[in-house]
Amino acid sequence: MGDDSEWVKLPVDQKCEHKLWKARLSGYEEALKIFQKIKDEKSPEWSKFLGLIKKFVTDSNAVVQLKGLEAALVYVENAHVAGKTTAEVVSGVVSKVFNQPKAKAKELGIEICLMYIEIEKGEAVQEELLKGLDNKNPKIIVACIETLRKALSEFGSKIILLKPIIKVLPKLFESREKAVRDEAKLIAVEIYRWIRDALRPPLQSINSVQLKELEEEWVKLPTGAPKPSRFLRSQQELEAKLEQQQSAGGDAEGGGDDGDEVPQIDAYELLEAVEILSKLPKDFYDKIEAKKWQERKEALEAVEVLVKNPKLEAGDYADLVKALKKVVGKDTNVMLVALAAKCLTGLAVGLRKKFGQYAGHVVPTILEKFKEKKPQVVQALQEAIDAIFLTTTLQNISEDVLAVMDNKNPTIKQQTSLFIARSFRHCTASTLPKSLLKPFCAALLKHINDSAPEVRDAAFEALGTALKVVGEKAVNPFLADVDKLKLDKIKECSEKVELVHGKKAGLAADKKEFKPVPGRAAASGATGDKDTKDISAPKPGPLKKAPATKPGGPPKKGKPAALGGAGSTGTKNKKGLETKEIVEPELSIEVCEEKASAVLPATCIQLLDSSNWKERLACMEEFQKAVELMDRTEMPCQALVRMLAKKPGWKETNFQVMQMKLHIVALIAQKGNFSKTSAQIVLDGLVDKIGDVKCGNNAKEAMTAIAEACMLPWTAEQVMSMAFLQKNPKNQSETLNWLSNAIKEFGFSGLNVKAFISNVKTALAATNPAVRTSAITLLGVMYLYVGPSLRMFFEDEKPALLSQIDAEFEKMQGQNPPAPTRGISKHSTSGTDEGEDGDEPDDGGNDVVDLLPRTEISDKITSELVSKIGDKNWKIRKEGLDEVAGIINEAKFIQPNIGELPTALKGRLNDSNKILVQQTLNILQQLAVAMGPNIKQHVKNLGISIITVLGDSKNNVRAAALATVNAWAEQTGMKEWLEGEDLSEELKKENPFLRQELLGWLAEKLPTLRSTPTDLILCVPHLYSCLEDRNGDVRKKAQDALPFFMMHLGYEKMAKATGKLKPTSKDQVLAMLEKAKANMPAKPTAPAKATSKSVGGSAPAKFQPASAPVEDSVSGTVEPKPDPKKAKALGVSSKAKTAQGKKVPSKTSLKEDEDKSGPIFIVVPNGKEQRMKDEKGLKVLKWNFTTPRDEYIEQLKTQMSSCVAKWLQDEMFHSDFQHHNKALAVMVDHLESEKEGVIGCLDLILKWLTLRFFDTNTSVLMKALEYLKLLFTLLSEEEYHLTENEASSFIPYLILKVGEPKDVIRKDVRAILNRMCLVYPASKMFPFIMEGTKSKNSKQRAECLEELGCLVESYGMNVCQPTPGKALKEIAIHIGDRDNAVRNAALNTIVTVYNVHGDQVFKLIGTLSEKDMSMLEERIKRSAKRPSAAPVKQVEEKPQRTQSISSNTNMLRKGPAEDMSSRLNQARSMSGHPEAAQMVRREFQLDLDEIENDNGTVRCEMPELVQHKLDDIFEPVLIPEPKIRAVSPHFDDMHSNTASTINFIISQVASGDINTSIQALTQIDEVLRQEDKAEAMSGHIDQFLIATFMQLRLIYNTHMADEKLEKDEIIKLYSCIIGNMISLFQIESLAREASTGVLKDLMHGLITLMLDSRIEDLEEGQQVIRSVNLLVVKVLEKSDQTNILSALLVLLQDSLLATASSPKFSELVMKCLWRMVRLLPDTINSINLDRILLDIHIFMKVFPKEKLKQCKSEFPIRTLKTLLHTLCKLKGPKILDHLTMIDNKNESELEAHLCRMMKHSMDQTGSKSDKETEKGASRIDEKSSKAKVNDFLAEIFKKIGSKENTKEGLAELYEYKKKYSDADIEPFLKNSSQFFQSYVERGLRVIEMEREGKGRIPISTGISPQMEVTCVPTPTSTVSSIGNTNGEEVGPSVYLERLKILRQRCGLDNTKQDDRPPLTSLLSKPAVPTVASSTDMLHSKLSQLRESREQHQHSDLDSNQTHSSGTMTTSSSSTANIDDLKKRLERIKSSRK
Repeated sequence: MGDDSEWVKLPVDQKCEHKLWKARLSGYEEALKIFQKIKDEKSPEWSKFLGLIKKFVTDSNAVVQLKGLEAALVYVENAHVAGKTTAEVVSGVVSKVFNQPKAKAKELGIEICLMYIEIEKGEAVQEELLKGLDNKNPKIIVACIETLRKALSEFGSKIILLKPIIKVLPKLFESREKAVRDEAKLIAVEIYRWIRDALRPPLQSINSVQLKELEEEWVKLPTGAPKPSRFLRSQQELEAKLEQQQSAGGDAEGGGDDGDEVPQIDAYELLEAVEILSKLPKDFYDKIEAKKWQERKEALEAVEVLVKNPKLEAGDYADLVKALKKVVGKDTNVMLVALAAKCLTGLAVGLRKKFGQYAGHVVPTILEKFKEKKPQVVQALQEAIDAIFLTTTLQNISEDVLAVMDNKNPTIKQQTSLFIARSFRHCTASTLPKSLLKPFCAALLKHINDSAPEVRDAAFEALGTALKVVGEKAVNPFLADVDKLKLDKIKECSEKVELVHGKKAGLAADKKEFKPVPGRAAASGATGDKDTKDISAPKPGPLKKAPATKPGGPPKKGKPAALGGAGSTGTKNKKGLETKEIVEPELSIEVCEEKASAVLPATCIQLLDSSNWKERLACMEEFQKAVELMDRTEMPCQALVRMLAKKPGWKETNFQVMQMKLHIVALIAQKGNFSKTSAQIVLDGLVDKIGDVKCGNNAKEAMTAIAEACMLPWTAEQVMSMAFLQKNPKNQSETLNWLSNAIKEFGFSGLNVKAFISNVKTALAATNPAVRTSAITLLGVMYLYVGPSLRMFFEDEKPALLSQIDAEFEKMQGQNPPAPTRGISKHSTSGTDEGEDGDEPDDGGNDVVDLLPRTEISDKITSELVSKIGDKNWKIRKEGLDEVAGIINEAKFIQPNIGELPTALKGRLNDSNKILVQQTLNILQQLAVAMGPNIKQHVKNLGISIITVLGDSKNNVRAAALATVNAWAEQTGMKEWLEGEDLSEELKKENPFLRQELLGWLAEKLPTLRSTPTDLILCVPHLYSCLEDRNGDVRKKAQDALPFFMMHLGYEKMAKATGKLKPTSKDQVLAMLEKAKANMPAKPTAPAKATSKSVGGSAPAKFQPASAPVEDSVSGTVEPKPDPKKAKALGVSSKAKTAQGKKVPSKTSLKEDEDKSGPIFIVVPNGKEQRMKDEKGLKVLKWNFTTPRDEYIEQLKTQMSSCVAKWLQDEMFHSDFQHHNKALAVMVDHLESEKEGVIGCLDLILKWLTLRFFDTNTSVLMKALEYLKLLFTLLSEEEYHLTENEASSFIPYLILKVGEPKDVIRKDVRAILNRMCLVYPASKMFPFIMEGTKSKNSKQRAECLEELGCLVESYGMNVCQPTPGKALKEIAIHIGDRDNAVRNAALNTIVTVYNVHGDQVFKLIGTLSEKDMSMLEERIKRSAKRPSAAPVKQVEEKPQRTQSISSNTNMLRKGPAEDMSSRLNQARSMSGHPEAAQMVRREFQLDLDEIENDNGTVRCEMPELVQHKLDDIFEPVLIPEPKIRAVSPHFDDMHSNTASTINFIISQVASGDINTSIQALTQIDEVLRQEDKAEAMSGHIDQFLIATFMQLRLIYNTHMADEKLEKDEIIKLYSCIIGNMISLFQIESLAREASTGVLKDLMHGLITLMLDSRIEDLEEGQQVIRSVNLLVVKVLEKSDQTNILSALLVLLQDSLLATASSPKFSELVMKCLWRMVRLLPDTINSINLDRILLDIHIFMKVFPKEKLKQCKSEFPIRTLKTLLHTLCKLKGPKILDHLTMIDNKNESELEAHLCRMMKHSMDQTGSKSDKETEKGASRIDEKSSKAKVNDFLAEIFKKIGSKENTKEGLAELYEYKKKYSDADIEPFLKNSSQFFQSYVERGLRVIEMEREGKGRIPISTGISPQMEVTCVPTPTSTVSSIGNTNGEEVGPSVYLERLKILRQRCGLDNTKQDDRPPLTSLLSKPAVPTVASSTDMLHSKLSQLRESREQHQHSDLDSNQTHSSGTMTTSSSSTANIDDLKKRLERIKSSRK
């Protein structure tokens, strides 16, 4: 680069790195243009510049830097990958741009930073800018602050995190530089604009002058909420929306959208937490108990100082709170009480939610203390209780507050009401549900009637606040009995109330609303003044939600809605009326008469008490008419019923009058506004008549009508008490019966269970059985609503009665309560909150449970008992626990106040004695059931402690804890558990048991919730750390829980939470989030809102299924629930449980060595695939470097953390090399035992080893290479194939080491490269090694060139990539290298190629300089002189290489012919000969790596095929007549996309799934069987054969060994494969395409199959073996004769070499060779003799004569001689001209042997020598068994003697005589007649003539039954019987004849032979076999198939006299089948789309 202008020609990226500034300037300009042109943000162009962007911004030349900054800005704005450069570029900007004097540079720098923020990299940018604030250069600090300020101003406080900036502000204000202070002031103003007063506390420490200046600036700021002006990419749509709104003039929505942005930052969040517990005075607890008040005061003052810290660190404050509580409750000095209250206030404010667990203890004490009159004490207590309220929820303290409401002290009552009022202000409609409002309203209503005015006022204020918060609709039902005056007062108070949550009354606040609660009192510290509670004023929060119900429509006709204030139900204004009327005063009889006479006819009133019953009856009739016509508003109900009760009233004796009377009561109750006062007048009479036989029903009707008017709960209570005051048992039983029905009609809401239970108990004790029965029936109905808890009340009944009750309950089990049909219109309004948005669905359900009578047990929890539980002696502790259990058992249902018990039990949860822990858990479980929903208030102090027990190392303790937590959650719902930080703190603990149990529990509970508290987000960071936990079970549980967290929090929040993770972790977690997003279940729907009209709103949600409409909704509610399970299954089932879960030590303090048990590599399901995806998607750095940088090492470390044992990882990444050696030693030890783990982490292991290549320590390097050798040996044994990713991140670094100066290392590296070829294709290795030849290290160049030579030598020319020409040109360049070793290596490599490829090399290497060319020619000459390695070394190379490696593993599949992967490589390179069959185009080659790895799992993404009824599809054994049929639609576009279709189908042939394979084979068979289509397979033959023999190997190794697989399936598959092959080898043109390597593998596979003893044992095994026999013959005859001969020779050589190979295998190979020898006379002219002789030469070189003679069998040497003899005989002396391919003829005895033979044949005539050979061959058999020969001849003569088989017998005899000329057949002939003898002789002559005349017709493929003997491996069987035809006469009739016999033998019927449907139609529809029995059919299937196939082939041969087997006969009968076939293929095709 000496010349300055040379850089002009360089590519852009090189210019950008050039040392000349001009070059860089030009580079940046060009880059800028390129960046502006690229339209696609994901274009690969961007990645090229990824590493350069930092250089753009940090350029040393200022001018150039400006241009670089411009280009960088465009890059960041447009490139998809820009985010990866954030940290380095921003740090470059900070250090090298912000200090530039040019303003333009600084502006561009700031712009780049802001652009990074826009592309979602805000956190990284902020981190770098904050680092910049520590720089010494003030210019840089100012620029960093300015950038942060601009970012905040543009993006807003949601994107820019303020906490870290506020932290450094005070330091910036102290700077000596004025510029820095000014900039700090500007940013402080900007921050204030976003968070307002929350900024004040953190800035209290700065200089007062500065603070004053700031205050002045702050005042000037506009008050409106600020809005971001710039958005992140993901928010850009929002921006567009905002603009639209602004253009539309209103941004109401905008305000809504950002409304929650202002309160989002809370001063508390910006503060540092202070730890105070350790700072308490040592003697604090003694002093606080001291007798002198001064000492106590000192102690409290010390605490007061500490709690003034605005934010306290979480800790165990229980003792401190207890001490303060004691002072507040018991101290006599009021000053100290106030002081202790202040301390509590400070604690509550500083701890916020963390104080919640202590709230329950303190609240009752403070409320009780309100009896103090002193204002400062009262104020201190108010402040304390208000602060405490904010740390908990109203729900949690409601019990305590309500308990105090009944106190006699008016001050306490007043202050409690005021506290309730203040608390309500903080609530919203959703946080103040009806279940909570109801008890409070009830208590407050008592107070509004209190004698003390201050109590009344306070109660009014509280009720007014409630009215304001939840709206009139919700409160009105509770104010039913309040008179108008008081109601107005309440409304008046309501209007004055200022709510904390904004002014919109009665609206459910947005769910986000409750979140800011903690911020309320914070800014002003503990202000305590109740009216300043809205100091966090700007909290407009979007309060858009309307109340959750529909306004009540008009009530159903004719049913009066008599519920107090039933809301705007429509008809007139009856609301007001009812409010007054329902508390109707009792009227005197006179007034009643007066009112009645106004509406009734006069006669009617007079006759009421007539003595004549008829008159009374007439009177009643008139009365009824009058009532029917009356208008509701005018009906004086009370007056009318009084008239009816007038004498004789209910003592009426005439039943008709009485019935009428009762009917009128019902009418009045239905039609009028019927009050409870009216009801009380009549009910007594009705109960009296209910048992009457005649009037009972009318009485019940009337009672039902009254119940509808006055609500069932009230009516029922009245009726029950009246019934049980009576003596008449009939009345009692009928009342109970009526009640049972009424409950079903009205539903259960509001009924007083307590009152019922006492009445039912009375009834159960009754003597009258009818009463008892009715009572039991009533209990059954109640059970429907209350559930199993009902039984508890009756456990002490007599056993007989109890069993009756149980029987009744049993009946009701599983039934749903019926839908209420009455009383509905009343309830429509009280249904307003049934949605109770955000509340647990259980909330309503608590109603029933609340009605149960509860016992107070606090007096039994004495201090003695508590001290017992805490005693040192475990036995005493146990006694204490036993006592507690006894107390709870006895009480059954208890009140929530249990004194000190919670603290005592909490201590026992971490008892050292596990038995006591379990006992405590059982007690807590009991406690939950006994206390019911009130247990809620103990969740924080006790519940969370139970969760801690989930981390116990003992399994049973964890199980007990889980059961307890579930029992609690059942009572409390989940909200309490999820609120606050407690749960997240538990999850934070790094205890694997705790984590997995807790996550499992959450995964179970979360899907059932409709909403969760916002605090759930606090658990997310810990959830993420669990996803990467080193314990597999924790990871699994975390993955299970992930979708459910997302279901509640949403993907965005979850994704945002990953921001704080390390980059690698973040990518992994984000990938999991994506996955979880797909599996995310829907939230459970709210219990059917639509039903609010029909279901009593007060009906507990538990009972909602009671209504018919709800039933649909319930199914709607229930349906999504299975969903989470499904999601779970989806997301998780695939992930195998890892074994190491159990072994992870439970305690972190375990010793090192204990820690090292367990696997070192953890199998993470799909871990490797995910890592590859990440690397592909550029989510992680690509493993590509010149030297490893820190970020690569960090990334590898992070990736390893999830799948490598922690201790091993520490060793691997230790700074000391000895630790690396240790790690390698461990890895070697675990290699064999953890194969799966090693393969799962292989990519990481290889990457780690590449790092070791960069170490300088030789011992580590040697150890690493040693490990690699073992590793690759293991991988090749496991038949693993390296993925591209693994190869590319490892091989280049390994190749670096091939140039090491130490010889031993180079040797090792070469050995590893050699072994790698077994697991990674040589053709793919080639480019890597080629790349190594470009190294500067000459040793490396030389070694790489040598390795290339070895590859070519072993695998032939096809390994040369991209093309042999290009590769050789590259190699040839090195002939001119400076280094002698490199030159030699290059020359040797090219000579190697020359040996394989001949003179063509010169063409390939192109032009060389004269000098180089002469060197090359010289070297080639020299190599020709000296004995060189045989060019087709590959043949022997492979097995040897494999053997050496696998000698120590006697693996099954290394059976007869060594490892298959070598075959594959060989097949892949299609042998090294130039005549190798044409290559399949690259893109259509089979991905052999994939297939080889495919161990039974289907890798190719197989589309689901349409499942048809395919029972008979698997009968491919019936290979049908080849007929011309309509083309399969699958191959219509045969010449467009056929290749890819065929490729796809072929790839499926090798599938591990049997059905997939069969379907593929069926399709291929179809193509092969149609002459016009068959040529489509051309070019795919090798590929197809490879797939087939791989399938054969898969069956042999995997399927046959698989116990689970049906062997029928395997037989089907074999049949398909063999059928297909036979079809293929019928077609000569295709058969000839098979190349040597592939044929060798195929023959290997077929012979192995024939020898598989497992097949013989199967029912149809013999058939399979016969078919294979037939196929082998086909292969031998139809393949390219050169290729098959060559293949057999190589196979023989291999099998003789392989020690593991069985002698039978070699024998069968030789038999095939003999067969070939017999075919030679016909085929000699088509054979490439040079190649065959070369193969024989190699064979003889490997097996010299001496070695062959040592073989156990003499067959090999004879076979070889026979072959050579035949060739000599056929070719004569010319044979010696065919030795051209043999370089060094002296290496073997071939030439000498041939010469000897020629000489011998010169001496004798050809025919004689021919006979000699034959004799030689026959001698084999004589030796082996003379007796067998006789048997054989006897068999032949038997055939000749039978009518059917004469010709066949003669043909066999001819063959036999020809082969064994000296065989003696005389003994067989002499016993026969003269006629028979002459017949035989004549027959033999005829055959001889035919044979001579028709020598060129290939020997037929027919196969006799004897043929089965031939290839079945019996060493005695002879070859002669193969081929039995007698030329011309082979017509169809012979075969048909033979077939008939076979069919007869198998018991088959010989009719309908010709119209057998073709194979495909058999596959597509069940064939109806014309067979006697199915088993027979199975037996004969294969022989039929074979015969029929031959029959057609021969009939064709006969008619056309051609070699091709293709001209098929058509048949009209196949048309139907064709249509069927077409349809089927269409279906397959469409389903595949």
